[in-house]
Amino acid sequence: MKRFPRFEEYKVVFYRILLAYVFYTIARLLFFFYNRNLIQIDGVTDIVSMCYHGLTFDTASILYLNLLFIVFSILPLRINHSKKYQGFLFYLYFILNLLGYATNYVDFIYYRFNFGRSTIAALDSLKHESNKSLLLINFLFHYWHVFVLFFVVSYAWIYLYKKVSLQNESSHKGITYFGTSVVSFLVIVTLIIGGIRGDFKKSTRPINLIDASRDVKNVSQADVVLNTPFALIRTLFSNNFKKMHFVDETTINTLVQPIKQYKNNPKSKPNVVIFILESNAKEYFGSFNKNTKIPNYKGYTPFVDSLAQHSLIFTNAYANGYKSIHAMSSVLAGIPSFKDAFTSSPYPKQKTESLVSTLKSEGYATSFFHGAPNGSMGFLGYANILGFDHYYGKNEYNNDDDFDGVWGIWDEPFFQYFNTTISKEKQPFMATLFSVTSHEPYQVPEKYKGKFPKGDVNIHQCIGYTDFALQQFFASAKKQPWFKNTIFVFVGDHGNTIFYDEYKKEMNKNVVAMMIYKPNSNLNGESTTYAQQIDLYPTILDLIGYEKPFRSWGRSLVGDKQIQPFVIRYSSNLYQFMSGNYSCTFDGNKVIGFYAKNDKDLKYNLIAKRNPEMNQIELKCKAYLQDYMARVMDKKLAEH
Repeated sequence: MKRFPRFEEYKVVFYRILLAYVFYTIARLLFFFYNRNLIQIDGVTDIVSMCYHGLTFDTASILYLNLLFIVFSILPLRINHSKKYQGFLFYLYFILNLLGYATNYVDFIYYRFNFGRSTIAALDSLKHESNKSLLLINFLFHYWHVFVLFFVVSYAWIYLYKKVSLQNESSHKGITYFGTSVVSFLVIVTLIIGGIRGDFKKSTRPINLIDASRDVKNVSQADVVLNTPFALIRTLFSNNFKKMHFVDETTINTLVQPIKQYKNNPKSKPNVVIFILESNAKEYFGSFNKNTKIPNYKGYTPFVDSLAQHSLIFTNAYANGYKSIHAMSSVLAGIPSFKDAFTSSPYPKQKTESLVSTLKSEGYATSFFHGAPNGSMGFLGYANILGFDHYYGKNEYNNDDDFDGVWGIWDEPFFQYFNTTISKEKQPFMATLFSVTSHEPYQVPEKYKGKFPKGDVNIHQCIGYTDFALQQFFASAKKQPWFKNTIFVFVGDHGNTIFYDEYKKEMNKNVVAMMIYKPNSNLNGESTTYAQQIDLYPTILDLIGYEKPFRSWGRSLVGDKQIQPFVIRYSSNLYQFMSGNYSCTFDGNKVIGFYAKNDKDLKYNLIAKRNPEMNQIELKCKAYLQDYMARVMDKKLAEH
């Protein structure tokens, strides 16, 4: 029986593409192994299921990366069996595949910090870093085992590739060879289109990150189903801001009330000092965990815990994003980040009403401090957009003796610099400091080695050090004339390394410390109601008796009696809206789940048991997102 003229060629191409599937599955299993404490599974069957459903996303990535390789492999060229041509295909195959494949390995570690596969937004953040080489060296040093794994697996891939090769043939079989090549080429192109889309149905859109949640038991499993090249490629040219049309304006004005105006307090002009604390998750603070009933719980913030006794603390507070820059827009402008960071979208360069602009209109001097190289995290650019009077970074600090060698100036000396600088300001002033040290590489200054408990995970001693830096700041600030007339705000930017099982639950992964302190005031106690970063902007304006209307998607945590406490966030490729007795998950078009307030694992979907409160929560979620998208895209962030 005569074989199909190009059987041997296609067999080799198929083998080489099959190898990619094998190694993507290996990467998926390694990703799960590195992050097994964050991915909830019931057993081996869940792992098998995730690997199976992951094949759809692997197909798209593999076809994207191998499109040129496949085309050049199946072209009916007379030289395609030659040694030189096969050498060309070898380099084309591995340059593209290994570049894409390496991103999976980066996420073995990076997933612990953003709880999701890396998208193009991660690269947008990296381009602002002036010390990329130091960051790379630090990553290489601390996570050498990831690099070793990558090179070992890559070597195995190359070895297996070379095990099957084409034999050199001097000629092809005329019209039969070329005729069958045309037909097979069309068939292969059709299969590639279907593979990249995820199916052949004309009525469905190509698969996206959100589709990884379709066939999993727990939303955290979606990140195992995905692969990083897919997440990067799918977001490469995407703008995920889109208009939504669910409700009318009357519903928005009733349920969201995007224009707030408070008259709860007499007008005053206290100074405002905001500490946005890097990676300060609620988990690390003893004062925030008194009622969590975690066995053998340990906290690492003795100073903040002592200050909390005289402060108003929010023990159910959430970050409205998962990166540092997200916290900046959330806290200072009340603008959360969802699928895409607002600050890396096409829309941040517009006039924006914010805490900065409203306080400046009241005569406040404004400044922003961050001890990293100027421009790091995109803070400098966004500070300029918001209109800060002054930005103080590593450049202004101007003393590399206090540089940690990777990220920026150690917190303790930079906090003292912060105190010295703002003490020269004319009152009233608003000053924001974004801390640095509680970040990779989780080190403390040499002179403090051993002073702070190492704890159970890498970040614990850094949390203790930053707490100490705050103590030293307050010791100095108390001596200043501005101190007693100042509102101090403390908030974590996002979560970080998790130790306790309670904080591995989906709805607890990004809870942060949030606290307001004013010397000799009645601002004290513990609030267990929902709170979020975007609430701080309206809360501060309420506290100082700001009389004018202003745009805010958050609510005052000390005086809003009309908007029920709520939290909106984006996690595991879904919007999550929490209010009252339930939380809902929303895919951008429809609600796909309702969960009881205490079901932090999102185990029991109650969507089949809808009730009026659930319907109202869905309406709030849709109204909120509709107004958010419209105001951002129509550049109405400063309009009332």
